[in-house]
Amino acid sequence: MSHDNCCSIAPYFNVPEQRMDEFKALVGRFVEASAKEPGCLYYGFLFDGQTATCREGYDGADGVLAHLDNVGELFTQAQQIAELTRMEVHGPKAELDRLREPLSGMAIDFYELEAGFRN
Repeated sequence: MSHDNCCSIAPYFNVPEQRMDEFKALVGRFVEASAKEPGCLYYGFLFDGQTATCREGYDGADGVLAHLDNVGELFTQAQQIAELTRMEVHGPKAELDRLREPLSGMAIDFYELEAGFRN
C-alpha cells in the first residue's frame, strides 16, 4: 500500500433533454483532452436520465490543477449547455488545502479523506 494523495472531482450537471446529444458530443472532447494528462488516474462520464456526472481522479492537487487548466474552455461550454448543480472534491486534507484558494471562486463541497488506503 502507498500513501493516498488521490483527489477526485464529481461535477453534477442537469442536462436539458433537447441538448443531451450536444452535451454528449462535448463529453467526447473532455475524455480526449483528459486522456493526455499525466496526472489523471481515471476519468469518465456517467448518466442517469437528465443527470450527468463525471467520475475523475488525479495524482494530488497538482493533477487537479493541471486538469482544470486543460479543460477550462470545455467546462465553460458545458455550463452553457447544462446547469452545474453540484461540485464535489474528495481527497486528503493536505491536498484539499492546496486546492481551496485556487478553487475559491466556485461553489464546491470538499470531502476530506480520514481513513483508507491505495494499492
